[in-house]
Amino acid sequence: QVQLVESGGGLVQPGGSLRLSCVVSGFTLDRYDIGWFRQAPGKEREGVSCIRGSDGTTHYPDSVKGRFTVSRDIAKNTVYLQMNNLKPEDTAVYYCGTDAAYGSSCFFFRASGMDYWGKGTPVTVSS
Repeated sequence: QVQLVESGGGLVQPGGSLRLSCVVSGFTLDRYDIGWFRQAPGKEREGVSCIRGSDGTTHYPDSVKGRFTVSRDIAKNTVYLQMNNLKPEDTAVYYCGTDAAYGSSCFFFRASGMDYWGKGTPVTVSS
């Protein structure tokens, strides 16, 4: 059965870095797209990256472009999100999800279209 497990969140100072991991099971990473989303209190779930299963193409919104980098290790069934130059507005619970229905929800950062989610890992950027 499809499962996703995030890790790597924590407390970091502004300007610092974190590397999140998403370990998936039940499928290989070259089959489904993986999206990273975040949700801050009182806010809707917001996409911050997408990596396509078919070819590894990546997409980012303007809010994180140049600071966040998504990558994958297919052999380890793990997707990574490297977050640099973190800002207080990056504070949120970060989730990885997969669009297992062969849609475009990941590409367009449509949280409602994602089929499976991890439990999330919290990231707090102080000040």
